[in-house]
Amino acid sequence: MDPIREQIEWMTRRHFFGRTGLSLGGAALSSLLAREATPGSALAAAPSTTAGTPTKGAFGGLPGLPHFPPKAKRAIYLHMNGGPAQLDMLDYKPKLVEHFDKDLPESVRNGQRLTTMTSGQTRFPIAPSRFKFAQHGKSGTWFSELLPWTAKLADDMALIKTVWTEAINHDPAVTYICTGNQLPGRASLGSWLSYGLGTMNQNLPEFVVMTPTWSSRTDAQAIYNRLWSAGFLPPKHQGVALRANGDPVLFLSNPSGVDAGTRRRALDAINRLNQHEYENLTDPETQARIAQYEMAFRMQSSVPELMDISNEPKSILDMYGPDVHKPGTYARCCLLARRMAERDVRFVQIFHRGWDQHGNIAEELPRQCKDVDQANYALVTDLKRRGLLDDTLVIWGGEFGRTVYCQGGLTKENYGRDHHPRCFPIWMAGGGIKPGITHGETDDFSYNVVSDPVHIHEMNATILHCMGIDHRRLTFKFQGLDMRLTGVEDHDYVKALLA
Repeated sequence: MDPIREQIEWMTRRHFFGRTGLSLGGAALSSLLAREATPGSALAAAPSTTAGTPTKGAFGGLPGLPHFPPKAKRAIYLHMNGGPAQLDMLDYKPKLVEHFDKDLPESVRNGQRLTTMTSGQTRFPIAPSRFKFAQHGKSGTWFSELLPWTAKLADDMALIKTVWTEAINHDPAVTYICTGNQLPGRASLGSWLSYGLGTMNQNLPEFVVMTPTWSSRTDAQAIYNRLWSAGFLPPKHQGVALRANGDPVLFLSNPSGVDAGTRRRALDAINRLNQHEYENLTDPETQARIAQYEMAFRMQSSVPELMDISNEPKSILDMYGPDVHKPGTYARCCLLARRMAERDVRFVQIFHRGWDQHGNIAEELPRQCKDVDQANYALVTDLKRRGLLDDTLVIWGGEFGRTVYCQGGLTKENYGRDHHPRCFPIWMAGGGIKPGITHGETDDFSYNVVSDPVHIHEMNATILHCMGIDHRRLTFKFQGLDMRLTGVEDHDYVKALLA
C-alpha cells in the first residue's frame, strides 16, 4: 500500500475509535495513560501497590500488583538452549550399566512419538552415562563429574528432575517454555513481568537478554528475538538484547557530530510531536514510543557504566573464572547479570546455545559444561554474599531432555542422544525457593516420570508466584481472549518448591 494512503487510513480509523473512546471510556483511558506515560511526566504511573502499600522503587506496573508480598523482586533465567543431557549431568541412573546396548523395552517407550532423527532406527540401544556421579552437600544431591562447581550449590538449590513438555523439537519447545505457547506471537515471561510489575530502575530496561558464545563445535540451534518479544503486550515490555561487541545496545550512541545537548533538544522536539499525535489519535503505542526514547537517552550513560567491570575486585573475577575477562562469554554474562541484579533490573535471561548433542557427547558435552559450571556457582555465590539471593530468583534449565537410547553409533566411551520431552531437570535457587531439596523422580531409564511431574506451565506459575503474582489473574485481553502465560488449562504453582 502507498505509505501516504496507509497513514491517512490509519489516522481515520484511529481518530474515529479514539474520539469514541474519549466519550465513552474516559476513566479507562486515564488508567491506561497512567501505566503508559513517560516517567516524570504529569501522566507518570504511581508505584505498584500491595494491599494499599506502595512497593518500594517500583514504577509502571499494573494497579494491585504484586497480588501478595513477593519473595523475589527480580529473576535471572539461565536457559541452556538445545536440551542438556540429564542422564550425563543431573539424573543419576546407576542400573543402566547392566543394560548397555540392550534395546529399550517397549513397555518403557510405550509408543511415544520420536523425532525424525531416530524414528527410522531399527534399534534403540541403551547408552549408560560414561561420566561418574557423586553425592554432594548435606542434601546428598547427585551431580556428574562434569559439574564440580555447580555441585557446591547442592544445599542452595532445589533440583526438579521431572519437568516435562509436549514439544519434541527445538523451536516449538523453546518458544513454549519462554512464552507459554508452541506457536510464535505470544508474550515472553520477561515481558509479562515487566508489564505486571513495572521497573525498579528507570535508567535500565526491565528485561535484558544476553546470548553468549559457546564451546561445542556442533551446529547450534538458532534462536530468535521473538523469544523475548512482548507479543501482544505493549512493545516497551520486550527484552533488550545486550551485545558483546560494538555498542552494547544498537543505535544507543549518538551519531558523529551530535553531542548530548543536541540529542536532548531533538528528543524533546520529537516527544512533543508524539504527544500531540497521541492527544489526537489516542494510540497507546505512541506513549510507549516516548518512553522508549527517554529510556534510550538515560541508557547512554547507564549501560556503559553497567558493562564496565574494571572496578570489580580480583577475587570476584577469579571466582567467575578466566572466561570472565572475555566479552561475550557465559562467565561475563553471569557477572553482568549480578551487576544488573544490584541495579534492580527486573528480569535477566541468558541464552547459552550448543546443547544439542545428537552425537559425540564424550567431547562436546564437557565443553558445554565447562562454559557454564563455574559461572553458575559464582553467580549464585556472589548474589548470596551480597545479600541479594534472598530476593533474586535464579533458574537454570533447557527446553527438554535427551533420550536414554543412543542416536547413531554406540560405544561405552561415546554416543549421542535424541530429544526427550517426557522428563528433564531444572534447578532453582533463591527468591523463596526451598534450598537443598530434590523434587520428583524418574524411572530407571530417565524416560518417564514416576512421581511429582512438573509441567512447564507449572514451572512458570511457580516463577510468577515467587514474584508475588497469581498466574491466573495476570491476563491481557487480545483477540477477544484473556491471554495468560500459563495457558487456558488449569495449572498451579509447585508448593513443595517454596520455602
